[in-house]
Amino acid sequence: MKLTAGPSMDEAFEVVKGRRLGLGFWLPTGWMVLIVGAALLGPVLPLKDPTDYFIRPGERPPYPPSADHWFGTDQDARDMFSRIISGARVSLAVGFMSVAMSFIVGGAIGMVAGLVRGWFDRLASFLFLALLSFPGLVLVILIISLIDRSVLTISVTLAVAGIAPVGRLARAATMSFAEREFVIAARTLGARNSRILFRELLPNVVIPMGALVLLGVAAAIVAEGGLAFLGLSLEKGETWGKLIRNGAGSRVLRDSPWVAFGPITVMFLTLASINYIGDYLRDFFNVRETGLGR
Repeated sequence: MKLTAGPSMDEAFEVVKGRRLGLGFWLPTGWMVLIVGAALLGPVLPLKDPTDYFIRPGERPPYPPSADHWFGTDQDARDMFSRIISGARVSLAVGFMSVAMSFIVGGAIGMVAGLVRGWFDRLASFLFLALLSFPGLVLVILIISLIDRSVLTISVTLAVAGIAPVGRLARAATMSFAEREFVIAARTLGARNSRILFRELLPNVVIPMGALVLLGVAAAIVAEGGLAFLGLSLEKGETWGKLIRNGAGSRVLRDSPWVAFGPITVMFLTLASINYIGDYLRDFFNVRETGLGR
C-alpha cells in the first residue's frame, strides 16, 4: 500500500484552480508588469538619456512637467521620467536579489534545522539569535563601508540582514509539520530526510514562506532608500532612494516639488502593489484551510 504524504503540489493546484483572483489583484499586478517591463526594456525604449542635460536658453532648471519632460527635470536639467525608469532597474534588482539570497540561505538552514533538530538546530538557532541581536542597520552600514557600494554588495548585505527572520520562519513552519502523521508515515516507510524535505514539507512550508517573499522585496527597496538618505547607496547609477534624496532639500521641495514627488509616487505605487499582491497570493494559495495534509 502506498501512503500519500501530505498535500503535493498537484493536490494544491487542484484546490486553488477553481478560485478566482479579483480586480484588487490584477490592478497592482498590471502596475508591476508595467514598471518591471519598463525597467527591463528601458535601454531599448525611446526614452531620453537619463544622463543628458536639457538646458533651455534663458531658463534655469529644474523645469516643471511638460510635454517634453513628463515628470519635469532635476536641478541639472536631466529628464526625471527617464531617471525614474533607470532607478527602477536598480531598485528592483536590489529588492529581488537580496530576497532571493536570504530565502535560499535562511530558508534552507531553517528547514533543515526544523527537521533534523539536535546539534544543527542549536547551531542554527544561535546563528539566528546572533544576527537578530546585532542591529540590522549597523550591520548593513558596516559591511558596505568595508567593501564597496555596488548593486551586488548592497544586495548581499541586505540578504545577510534578512537571513535570521527568514530562517526562523522556515524553522517554525517546518517544526509545525515535522510531527504530523504524513511525515511520520514517510519516516516509517524509510524515506530519507531529503525526500521528506522536498516532497512532504516543502508544499506546506512554501505557503507561509511565499507570503513573506514579496514583503521582503518591499522591505529591501525601502532599506535601499534609507541607505541612500545616509549617502550609502550606489556610487554610480541611480536608484529611487537617490532620486528622492536629490529632491529632498527644503528649497527644492518648496520651489520644485516634482523632483522628489515623481520618484516618491512611483515608489509608493510599487510598494503598495507588492504588498497587495502578496496578501492576495497568500490567501489564494492557502491550501491549509481546505484540510489537506491534516
